Amino acid sequence: MPPSLPRLKPAPIPAIRPVPEHRADAALLALYEETKAAFQVPWMGVVTMAFAAYPSFWRTLWAGLAPLARTRAFVDACAELRAAADAEAAALAPRPLAPALREAGYAPAEIEEIRALVEVFSHGNMPYLLTATVARLRLEGEAATAAGDASPFAGRHGPAAPGARLTLMEAHHASPETRALYDRVETRLGLPFVNTDYRAYARWPSAFALAWAELETHMDGPDHGPAVDRLHDRAVALARALPDPGALSPQALRTAARHDAPEAEVLDVVRLFQWLLPGLIANVAVFRAQLLHPEEGR
Repeated sequence: MPPSLPRLKPAPIPAIRPVPEHRADAALLALYEETKAAFQVPWMGVVTMAFAAYPSFWRTLWAGLAPLARTRAFVDACAELRAAADAEAAALAPRPLAPALREAGYAPAEIEEIRALVEVFSHGNMPYLLTATVARLRLEGEAATAAGDASPFAGRHGPAAPGARLTLMEAHHASPETRALYDRVETRLGLPFVNTDYRAYARWPSAFALAWAELETHMDGPDHGPAVDRLHDRAVALARALPDPGALSPQALRTAARHDAPEAEVLDVVRLFQWLLPGLIANVAVFRAQLLHPEEGR
């Protein structure tokens, strides 16, 4: 059995310099579009945009991961990870949010829009976590050992996007109340930025405030932290069991990283996202459970 891979938050937190799509050159933008198509997501995650700040590293990582991301094994691993997240959220038994939203004046159609948005992240964060986990394993010198089926996945596995692109509530055009909530999110999570998921949910500021306040009651309890740790462990196990059709070797990835920056710097950025994504996935699963239709149960 491989040794455990502990969750590891770098200290101090490394500076991240994400390359957003509007600043990407043509070659990088093509890789971004390829990534979104393979993951079947409507947004480029901060994790991969941060990796793209190290061009040689990102090109090498994606060249190795692209064939994997299109396999049934990868899609199945994402589905298994999501099922684990949903089970952890159900065990936390969050309070239903729809009644409070209706009381606040939200129409049924608006609540359905929020559900659809949460569904996008419930699906889409899984490939990003597996990407960060594979990257960490390779940078730490662990080669792929699984020889599983690498047959391609054909068809649609992602949900329909709620619009051509996500609408994000950025801090510079948010209300003072939402900016204060963002500060609270950063403090609670110990991060110097607010993830895309939260900025997208804050398009409905009062709904996000209600959802976050309810989530914090679980984060204050004894069960949330262990749930996040279990999701991390599941992601590591799933990543180790994946085939390696792109032949991504530790030596190649580490050499590419050193071409861009000190290897330790790149590794710290990878470790940061591999540390934070299990918590983000757990939190989004709670958001989804808050909004379940009564007939869907828990």
